[in-house]
Amino acid sequence: MTDRIRVGADVGGTFTDVVLLTPEDRLVTAKVPTTDDQSEGVLAGVRRACETADLDPESVDAFSHAMTVSTNALLEETGATTALVTTEGFRDVLEIGRQDRPALYDLDADQPDPIVPRRRRFEVAERATTEGIEREVEERAVRDLADEIRSADAESVAVSLLHAYAHPENERRVAEILREELDAPVSASHEVLAAFREYERTATTAVDAYVAPTIDDYLGRLVERARDAGLPAPLVMQSNGGIADAGTVRERAVTTCLSGPAAGVVGASATADPAVSEPAGEAADTSGLVTFDMGGTSSDVSLVRDGEVERTTEAEIGGRPVGVPMVDVTTVGAGGGSVARVDAGGALRVGPESAGADPGPACYGRGGTEPTVTDADLVLGYLGDDTALGGDLSLDAEAAREALADLAECAGLSGPTEAARGVYRVANAAMTRAIRAVTVERGHDPRNFALAAFGGAGPMHAAALADRLDVSRVVVPRACGVLSAFGLLAADETSDAVRTYRAPLDDVDPDAVAQVLARLAGEAREDLREPAMADLDRRAELRYAGQSFELTVEVGKRFDPEAVAERFHAAHETAYGYRMDEAVEIVGLRVRATVARETPAVAYAAEGEARTGEREAVFGEAVRETPVYRRAGLAAGRTVAGPAICEQADSTVVVPPGWRAEVRADGTLVLESDDDGGES
Repeated sequence: MTDRIRVGADVGGTFTDVVLLTPEDRLVTAKVPTTDDQSEGVLAGVRRACETADLDPESVDAFSHAMTVSTNALLEETGATTALVTTEGFRDVLEIGRQDRPALYDLDADQPDPIVPRRRRFEVAERATTEGIEREVEERAVRDLADEIRSADAESVAVSLLHAYAHPENERRVAEILREELDAPVSASHEVLAAFREYERTATTAVDAYVAPTIDDYLGRLVERARDAGLPAPLVMQSNGGIADAGTVRERAVTTCLSGPAAGVVGASATADPAVSEPAGEAADTSGLVTFDMGGTSSDVSLVRDGEVERTTEAEIGGRPVGVPMVDVTTVGAGGGSVARVDAGGALRVGPESAGADPGPACYGRGGTEPTVTDADLVLGYLGDDTALGGDLSLDAEAAREALADLAECAGLSGPTEAARGVYRVANAAMTRAIRAVTVERGHDPRNFALAAFGGAGPMHAAALADRLDVSRVVVPRACGVLSAFGLLAADETSDAVRTYRAPLDDVDPDAVAQVLARLAGEAREDLREPAMADLDRRAELRYAGQSFELTVEVGKRFDPEAVAERFHAAHETAYGYRMDEAVEIVGLRVRATVARETPAVAYAAEGEARTGEREAVFGEAVRETPVYRRAGLAAGRTVAGPAICEQADSTVVVPPGWRAEVRADGTLVLESDDDGGES
């Protein structure tokens, strides 16, 4: 799929980022404050980008969007009043869960409250097994149940019956009747997640029902506003890293729970991964990317290996499992707006509380008084007094110093600079732990990866994190400050279908598996705008007999049990360091349908002056006079030695002492560590 003029809009906690690709392959960006109704900020950003590019919105060929609507609804518990219908005797599945404690040795640790309280959980007499229907559901009973749900003032309904993933006949009939009787959306588990594990399936269906009305209302407003502006109907980023049309997403709201972070990882893979494959000096060989997105509220970390974005079906949001395919992202509450404080024990803490966009950090001059990471970056000299965040937000250095002076007094530090240094280091420690969680804790050596840094604050902190991890290369894409929005331009259109299929691998009938895969391929294609153009990725979930977890491997067009078993043994050895001489069983089948979109070819040419001055910046214990460059003025092929600061409208790149930065042909900055290491 090729669209000449594309626009992507990504909503963050503080700013809404917009990227526009012009017919001349020029990249135009805009950054506007995020609004309460996110669609207002999205359209304001698109209009600003179009004005800058001197284009009419009606000339845009494709409009893609990533949002935080469903994530915010889950984290802030502002979703719909939801009812749950389940099999008689299974009313408390959501509450029982897996009986896991969030902290093993913390006896006071609390689990999040069930997303559907017990008073709105209803039972229906029916029974399905893995073999078939033992007891059919009675229509009269379901219609009576609809009256009870109506009396409970439910705005949305989730239906999850026992073993409906294998035999959905009863669940399908219950959902049909409730849709006839109620003026409310109904989410059925066999449509949301047709996979075994009762708790995860029920929880995912409940999440879908919980966010569905919010997503439907929001996308309805966005579609209408886009139409009024002359824009095409929006394509929406899903949690799996692919886009889908708004109508499809409105029917599967749960697929948007990690929309924004997924777009960032896709953008990093499209722009930073090629830079890793091109040698820069004598850099160490790398096996992929650690993507590091530091925004205003949090930092998101993920992996790209062998050109493939890492995905998972075991994600949790707000402590609640969501079993649909998602880009595997680890998030920590350390962003530019994260508030620094001194805890009861006298230790310096950063986050997870955030100053947000309004009032924002103290240096925003909007009434905020609490010290944040952005205030620390300003006091340390990484941001300048004349830096304009987003192109037009001036910073108040004196307000930042006052906020950090108060923190220094509480922490017993000598002054605002020492407090800023402490905030910077504590925030970096939290982000380093997140990177270790996706690398070291999963058996990967971070030294074999490059660090792809983006977000408004990521490139300021990336080299310091790389020093902590012994990572020798940092890649900063040209559109680093708005890379999630750029990822929307590069994302493919995708759709996933899953079905539980349990059997010992030695006893599997390849023809029967082929039939299931064919049905899944048809389901996956149904949600695509051009199904005939789709490429299919067929995978199987396997485990050793007796294991409670599985690994996913490719199976190809023809299911060969011996080849699949060998792939599983190899995957298990890679993940856990060993393979077993045990029987292998298949537990599930998955098909992903993808219609590829052409990755934008962005033109880059340096414009104007490169070096704009210098200012004092703190690196380690030393204060250094540091050259300041305008990133857009750095010509391809140029190398800048640290310490140096490269500024652009939507982000700032810090090159510490002991590092150097090379400008690639597409404007990407590749930072490499010298042998003697850095001082940040």
